Amino acid sequence: MLRYRKQTIFIIISVLIVVPMGFLFKYYNGPAHHWFNDYGAAVFYEIFWCLFAFWFFRSRAAVIQIPIWVFVITCILEFLQLWHPSLLEQMRATLIGKLLLGTTFVWWDFPHYVLGSVLGWLWLRQLHKISYAKKNQGET
Repeated sequence: MLRYRKQTIFIIISVLIVVPMGFLFKYYNGPAHHWFNDYGAAVFYEIFWCLFAFWFFRSRAAVIQIPIWVFVITCILEFLQLWHPSLLEQMRATLIGKLLLGTTFVWWDFPHYVLGSVLGWLWLRQLHKISYAKKNQGET
């Protein structure tokens, strides 16, 4: 039970790092701001959703499946940006809708989704190890 609690704390800390970094990238105005705003933020978007899903599904299989599903769903959302029914347009007109659904289809988002999903997978692997680490590092 203590291990599970420790893992939960690390998930929360991770989200508290990833979310501000994602917003920082999304609204950064310095050199190379177009890359940070459009693509760098997408990497953190993927990692966030991996962490969010890991909060609910923490098995070893989930560590592999979550990043794959996050990538697939994000790709579907990217292709949905080619579709402009009034309901989706109304949702995209809000800040939350813009952040979650996106507004413009861009092929270059896909490599960044891959990068974010791979980094998310690596992050989940580390978080998963926390629940199986020995209580005391000195034990052999």
